[in-house]
Amino acid sequence: MVKERSKLTELEMGSAMLSETNRPHAVCVPFPAQGHVHPMLKLAKILHHKGFHVTFVNTEFNHRRLLRSQGPESLNGTSSFLFKTIPDGLPPSDADATQDVPSICDSTRKTCLAPFKDLLVELNSTSLSNVPPVTCIVSDLIMSFTLEAAKELHIPNVLFWTASASGFMGYVNYRNLIEKDIFPLKDMSYLTNGFMDTVLDWIPGMEGIRLKDMPSFIRTTDANDIMVDFALGEVENARNATALIFNTFDDVEGEILQATSPTYPPIYSIGPLQLLLNQVPLDNALSLVGSNLWKEQPGCLEWLDSKESNSVVLVNFGSVTVITDYQLVEFAWGLANSKQSFLWVIRPDLVIGESAILPPEFMTETKERSLLASWCRQEEVLSHPAIGGFLTHSGWNSTMESLCGGVPMICWPFFAEQQTNYWMCDTKWGVGMEINSDASRVEIERLVRELMNGDKGKEMKKKAMEWKLLAEKAITSPNGSSHVKMEKMINQVLLNVHQ
Repeated sequence: MVKERSKLTELEMGSAMLSETNRPHAVCVPFPAQGHVHPMLKLAKILHHKGFHVTFVNTEFNHRRLLRSQGPESLNGTSSFLFKTIPDGLPPSDADATQDVPSICDSTRKTCLAPFKDLLVELNSTSLSNVPPVTCIVSDLIMSFTLEAAKELHIPNVLFWTASASGFMGYVNYRNLIEKDIFPLKDMSYLTNGFMDTVLDWIPGMEGIRLKDMPSFIRTTDANDIMVDFALGEVENARNATALIFNTFDDVEGEILQATSPTYPPIYSIGPLQLLLNQVPLDNALSLVGSNLWKEQPGCLEWLDSKESNSVVLVNFGSVTVITDYQLVEFAWGLANSKQSFLWVIRPDLVIGESAILPPEFMTETKERSLLASWCRQEEVLSHPAIGGFLTHSGWNSTMESLCGGVPMICWPFFAEQQTNYWMCDTKWGVGMEINSDASRVEIERLVRELMNGDKGKEMKKKAMEWKLLAEKAITSPNGSSHVKMEKMINQVLLNVHQ
């Protein structure tokens, strides 16, 4: 779509003519996990297109993983898009797997501020002739240690919540769970005695949500649990940001965003970022920069090209979920017995403590209608016409990519706010159904058949297509909510120092 010249921001029109040192300079700091690096890189590319010099800051550990998966030259960037690193404070490791989540959360908040400040000093050094002074920081909301550095430099710091607004609302209400004596659990029997079915009727925009649908870190008897403490601290710190941005859109989570906003800085819903980035012409060097921490398996899209429309189930449990060998086999036979075609992403570290080995009989039974991949470009796969359903862990990137592709879901939430995302998919958006935690082959077969051929599956597909159209409208319409808010956020917040 060609924009009218009058609708281009002054910054966009001038970006080609800006000398390097006159550009605004955004430092982007993702939390070091796949589901956080992925949307932050999209946002960074959009900002670069808008005329910003960008410095993208990975941890040293993730930087090495990206070089392994994307290639040794992949992070050379361009003169106006640089990659830098800071240590994460954990013992050195070259493992090609997601780091322990509580450890990395605890370590980044305690150790990353000092090296981050040193990096800002380096970037602002006059000896770097082609690097303009840092004018703003865009950091993951759970990397809020950056706020102190921004305060010292008197520059805006926007915090980017890469998960759902409903997940954020869940964490905001952890404090209420403590005050109402719901957390910590009295003992672990509370997980199975019906207590988790308690309805929480006081969370705005999420009426009817049950305790078991809240972000999962509260499922503990430990009042000092690291992840609960971390969540409480980060949602509190977020009140000190210049603004908050969410990778969501008003039609899908507007009520929750509205309920959140009175006690927080200005909130901008600017998603789905993947659709926004699709509108942006990128120079070659930058378009090739990827964020997948695992090497992508070639051939997935070509295989889908050979399949009929809406005939294939994508199965992917994301970057953090781990399963037992027994669960792997149950999923395998559930998929085999459903008689549906499927593309199954099996990460090298998916199975706890061992490599994923599938029964030879399963391989023989499904070879004509299955493709097993170690990793794939999921959003491209989900937008392929052959995909008719998605068996997912309900991470937010996966959920948004599914909505953007018009694809209904079978949900098997693993941890954090994935439970909340599933609840929204089922009760609010009508596009998801849940696998019971035991995930037996009989149940998986039944749900896959229902998803692809049943009446409920057809109704969910219809709903998913409606959400797809609303997502596109939020981004591509000149008055689309996310399009307008992205422009406002850039001009009113990030460029405030230039106005």
